[in-house]
Amino acid sequence: MRGWWQDLTDLVLPAECGGCGRPRTVLCPECRAALSGAAPRRVRPDPEPPGLPVVHAAAPYEDEVRATLLAHKERGALTLARPLGTALAGAVRAGLGHLCLPVPEGLPTAWDGRLRGGNGQLRPGGGQGHASLSDTGPLLLVPLPSSRRAVRARGHDPARRIALAAAGELRRTGTPARVLAVLRQRRAVADQAGLNSRQRLDNLAGALEVAAGGARLLASGGRVVLVDDLMTTGASMTEAARAVRAAVAEIHPYGDVDACVAEAGEATGERMTEATTVDTDRTQGAWEMAGMSGVGDMICAAVVAAPPDSFEINRN
Repeated sequence: MRGWWQDLTDLVLPAECGGCGRPRTVLCPECRAALSGAAPRRVRPDPEPPGLPVVHAAAPYEDEVRATLLAHKERGALTLARPLGTALAGAVRAGLGHLCLPVPEGLPTAWDGRLRGGNGQLRPGGGQGHASLSDTGPLLLVPLPSSRRAVRARGHDPARRIALAAAGELRRTGTPARVLAVLRQRRAVADQAGLNSRQRLDNLAGALEVAAGGARLLASGGRVVLVDDLMTTGASMTEAARAVRAAVAEIHPYGDVDACVAEAGEATGERMTEATTVDTDRTQGAWEMAGMSGVGDMICAAVVAAPPDSFEINRN
């Protein structure tokens, strides 16, 4: 019986820890601590690509963490998705404070009141001088897509699998979240290996798009967090953010601002009047002067790991 039970266990559990190789455990306590033991932090590649959203990572990409990610991605250790998802969920939570927009000077009074709420106070999550514009819907985790060739070769989509585990962990701890795998590759790209950061940006420029119907799901849902297992130069994350911003901007020129105003109007029984429309038109200059792009500034990103030196860059 003992031998039979051991053989059955081998079918369910990996033969060794994904991080260090310790036998008969998915991830040993030491490797689990390396992955999720520290507080997630903001990471910035050097050079930082223009358009890269705020990114938080759970752990540096080295030693046991690197081995764990490779075991899941390249060797099909699918049971590692859950601890990796837990680590990603922590990085997502760390970035939620960045899902807000500054209230620019010159914003029409009618808009400013709606952004601040009926009591004149900034909406939750905004902080001083900021307003959270979409904090009522579920958290939308948008995984960066792998190429069809890579998915076929690996037999699974690592980022999507980890995103699903992260969404489950977030829901378990009280944060409504769901995965929207709406990003697609619109053209083939060259292998990124051996390319520097500038070459990677050029290689990926315009390579991603939001699938048909995905933009409306993003615009009508909650806060958007781009997620992946690993960020190195930030080129893929930058392109993903561009694709999401472009898709949503076609529906809401000012992103979640329009949705917020509509929601506020419904809550107070107001209707869009000619005066309100004029205010809306006048707002364009205020947003542009503030250097903002509506929903583009409502996007943040989270990854399981990033290079160690990206944790050390702290710019004001």
